[in-house]
Amino acid sequence: MEIEDLRTFVEVADAGGVTPASRRLGISKSMVSRRLVRLEAELSVQLLARTTRGAALTEAGATFREYAARVVAEIDLAKETVLPAGELRGRLRVAAPLSFGPTHFAPVLADMASRHPELHIHAAYTDRFVDLVGEGYDCAIRVGMLPDSNLIARRIGPLIGKYVASPAYIAKHGSPETPEELVTHQALMQGTETWLATVDDKVITMRPQGRFKADNGVALVAAAVAGIGISALPNDHIQEHLDSGALVPVMPNHPIPEHGIYVVRPPGQHPSRKIRVLTEMLIECFGRSTEDTETLSV
Repeated sequence: MEIEDLRTFVEVADAGGVTPASRRLGISKSMVSRRLVRLEAELSVQLLARTTRGAALTEAGATFREYAARVVAEIDLAKETVLPAGELRGRLRVAAPLSFGPTHFAPVLADMASRHPELHIHAAYTDRFVDLVGEGYDCAIRVGMLPDSNLIARRIGPLIGKYVASPAYIAKHGSPETPEELVTHQALMQGTETWLATVDDKVITMRPQGRFKADNGVALVAAAVAGIGISALPNDHIQEHLDSGALVPVMPNHPIPEHGIYVVRPPGQHPSRKIRVLTEMLIECFGRSTEDTETLSV
């Protein structure tokens, strides 16, 4: 029984189909299919039920997947143990936000590639929350609030933001002083997200409304500078505009509570060494204290 056949089966089982598994493994769909056929022939049992939507585990497949995953994990751990100290190989697929990625996270990934010349790094920059398993990513770097999921998140540092608007908007519409006033203004948002504010040491939730939405932080900055409304933005996005006076803080007595920067990975007992190394490099760059590095299930 070939270890790569087991690895391929686990990837197909977790991704729910041959196509996403082939992307994750970096091999052709036909190669994935051949490995699955070979494994099922060797076991004389059907592990996957193929459908037009992908592949679903049979009862035997669900049982075998747990054992196969443990075997693959142990082999990977053994390989990492005998490799020369610090050496990383293989491929690492990372998703990072477009708003922060090219300026903040790309230098860390480039440094990692420089330190580990045998490692292939594939980075995708998008503000969309990618499906890590279905789209074949090893991990993602995410900022802000994390939605509920079965993913494992490691906080690597803080994210500080402010409510801001242009002086022209404030002159025309006034500057809200309380959360109750803020929700009556035009909000610049990514979608239908809630906003948070600190009131008497408590965090409250607001549901703003607005006519301008964009899935990218840079676009929201441009809209705020143009005077379209109020936005909640990270300091790194807006500092130069605050310094120039193009934007001014709004509701400073009720600030946005501190958010976080996270490395998020699919569920599993242990992260791969590649993900651990990337996480430690990001903590070195963005972490402020040991309090910023807890591991969460989200």
